[in-house]
Amino acid sequence: MVANLNEQRINVPAGADSQSNAALSKTEKEWKLKIHDRLLKIMDLSLIATIEENLAREQIRETGRRLLEDEAAPLNVEQRRRVIKHIEDEVMGLGPLEPLLADKKVADILVNGANQVYVERRGKMELTDVKFNDDQHLLNIIDRIVSSVGRRVDESSPMVDARLKDGSRVNAIIPPLAIDGPMLSIRRFAVERLKMEELISYGSISPDAATVLQAVVKGRLNVLISGGTGAGKTTLLNVFSGYIPTTERIVTIEDSAELQLQQPHVVRLETRPPNIEGKGEVTQRDLLRNSLRMRPDRIVVGEVRGAEALDMLQAMNTGHDGSLTTVHANTPRDALGRIESMVSMTGIHFPIKVLREQIASAIDIVVQVARHEDGKRRVISVQEVNGMEGDIITMSELFRFDRRGLENGIVQGELKPTGIVPAFHQVLQSKAIELPLKLFGSRMF
Repeated sequence: MVANLNEQRINVPAGADSQSNAALSKTEKEWKLKIHDRLLKIMDLSLIATIEENLAREQIRETGRRLLEDEAAPLNVEQRRRVIKHIEDEVMGLGPLEPLLADKKVADILVNGANQVYVERRGKMELTDVKFNDDQHLLNIIDRIVSSVGRRVDESSPMVDARLKDGSRVNAIIPPLAIDGPMLSIRRFAVERLKMEELISYGSISPDAATVLQAVVKGRLNVLISGGTGAGKTTLLNVFSGYIPTTERIVTIEDSAELQLQQPHVVRLETRPPNIEGKGEVTQRDLLRNSLRMRPDRIVVGEVRGAEALDMLQAMNTGHDGSLTTVHANTPRDALGRIESMVSMTGIHFPIKVLREQIASAIDIVVQVARHEDGKRRVISVQEVNGMEGDIITMSELFRFDRRGLENGIVQGELKPTGIVPAFHQVLQSKAIELPLKLFGSRMF
């Protein structure tokens, strides 16, 4: 969903507890810091971590209420409730970010230093009134996130990727690399897994294209999903993976585990960064090589980013049909070019024609997704990789998004078949998967 850069300040979050989670006044902040400091001195936080979360939160609330009464804090009932709620979030959660994480409408949370927090709702970027006490406060929250998954962030390692308990992706970068203070980006994890029917109802894909792509996955064709940042590549990959038969053994490989495969036989692998001595790193390429020894029926790579592209191509070309992956690119043609560039990162020099033949042989379908200015994610192109003509990989566009214009801020158009019948039509027929020619807009029926 493309961000609307017209800033719009909002109160967070919507919901029954919004009053408790609203920004604190100056007086409330002073009492929050005072009570929080006292609470840390009298409570054993190491013990808190060992008990059930709801019980721990109740103990924090009770202790906070008692401390406010002992101090005779000049706050009314509502103000005390808000102060205690903020203290509870500080101890048990991610502090000021907890209200945003509780709001299901928030897709992304972008923290630009202690005093500026944006969120994305329905594809639009909005400035919130959420603030941290100072940079150290924000650094403490970042450290809590990354340490929970065995990673670290400090001056010697100022960039880190991690994930929250719910699977949301987290990226943090701190000074000296971040000039204006610590930066934190949270890509929210969808608790409810989308299905193809919902994508169709949202207008993200046409029913005909959905039927064809469902058959493509079931027919074990290799699929590359291409798109820009936040275009919905992982969402679509999740949807496609739902068509893999439950009888197959699936190995997933990701930098940060976020795929939600529902099949019973899934092996999930995740990369590991180097330790403080610069040792122990496990890359996607390492995992991909190892996965080939794990007898997978399907290999699903969250995103191809580097030298692992070569191993992915070799896997697709040596019996691991039906593999799925994503890549950052603006067009299907660019996606193949990026795969070509990433193979060169291995340091192995292939003749350009040989490399392109490998790509053309490995990848069957490229699905292009985009995030339009109205905030909606859409499939805008489905192309079949045909083969080679000289040194050029040839492709046929099967579906194309026909954009008619912009009306009331909403992009008008639909994904239409081009009339080309793909070569894989006969391949699927041989596997008893029938696709009516009318799905492709062909008049030969």
